[in-house]
Amino acid sequence: PEAPAEPRTGALQPVGSPAVAAPVADAGSAAASAAAQLGDAPPAEPRSRRSRVRRRLLLAGPLAVALAGLLLWFSTGRYAGTEDAYVKADKVTVSAQVSGAIAAVAVRENQRVGAGEELFRIDDRPYRIALARAEAELGAVATELDSIKASLRQKNEELQLAHTNRAFAAREFERQSELARKKLNSGVAVDEVKYKLDVALQEISVTEQARAQFLSRLNGNPDLPLEQYPAYQAARAGRDAAALDLEHTVVRAPFAGIASKVPQRGQFVAAGGPVMSVVGADDVWVEANYMETDLAHVRVGQTATVEVDSYPGRRWHGRVQSISQATGAEFSVLPPQNASGNWVKIVQRIPVRIAIEPRADDPPLRVGMTATVEIDTGDRHTLKALLGGLAGAGRDAAGPDHEGAATP
Repeated sequence: PEAPAEPRTGALQPVGSPAVAAPVADAGSAAASAAAQLGDAPPAEPRSRRSRVRRRLLLAGPLAVALAGLLLWFSTGRYAGTEDAYVKADKVTVSAQVSGAIAAVAVRENQRVGAGEELFRIDDRPYRIALARAEAELGAVATELDSIKASLRQKNEELQLAHTNRAFAAREFERQSELARKKLNSGVAVDEVKYKLDVALQEISVTEQARAQFLSRLNGNPDLPLEQYPAYQAARAGRDAAALDLEHTVVRAPFAGIASKVPQRGQFVAAGGPVMSVVGADDVWVEANYMETDLAHVRVGQTATVEVDSYPGRRWHGRVQSISQATGAEFSVLPPQNASGNWVKIVQRIPVRIAIEPRADDPPLRVGMTATVEIDTGDRHTLKALLGGLAGAGRDAAGPDHEGAATP
């Protein structure tokens, strides 16, 4: 057989011919080997490593967030805290009980005063005069009562004399009447004796009326002590009131504390009007205004820690002394009227009184200082409570579906 003819240069070759396919395959393998030599194959391993890291992060991220949430939940149920807290103490506005000009001021501004210490003095000259007048009136009443007793004794003697005169006049009338029946005297003598008898009887009546009048002024008993007669008691009360007014010219501190808003000498003060203030410095407490939703586990006697903004980093220890029976809004000038008009629910705040346990090295606490309070309620979030809450939430969520499935 004849050998196949060699193809001519530039002639078209069939696509599926072995002569063309072999060079193409050789070129592909050559390109692959060239790519392998150039380093294109190694990047497949870093891509797989990044995908593994990504999968781990997708799993670890939610777990970390859930763990942090659990830790936060377990650590937050025990303490109830608020920043709406202020230092409080006894504070009173000192008023004068009598009117007058201030004659002397015994304290200075912000001076510590003791209980009963003099604060200022009002001009007492008018009140000394009033006391002298009241004492004179008391003496006059005592003298008048003694005079009434003497007059009563005199009337008793006059009454006894009137009875004696009446008895004599009665006997004389009988004697003259007997003589007149025997025709031994005239009728004029009988009339004269009869007149004397009538006068004696009238004197008895008049004396008894006068005696009753004096006796009534002595409260029906002339033998009572002088201090038990109403007139004397009224005069003595007037004297005591005048003495009390004189005593009130000296105004004293009601309790130990710090004097504030001290008046000036010569200033006129009216009875009952505010003059100055005394703020307690020893018995200090903290009033914490908690939201009503934070008081579920707060009880009287629980321990508390207090931080005052004026002393950063320093803590005071105390206890819950009392919890107010009403919210702060109930003590406002215009308490809320929730039964009229539109209503918007607002969480109310309830004052809680924290008694401070003093220490010797404590810095001074002043009324009105802002503080932060944290009460240890002793209530802890447990895993059992968490699982119970989740189970209850699941039942609530599944309840409508189960009910709908059970309904035919």
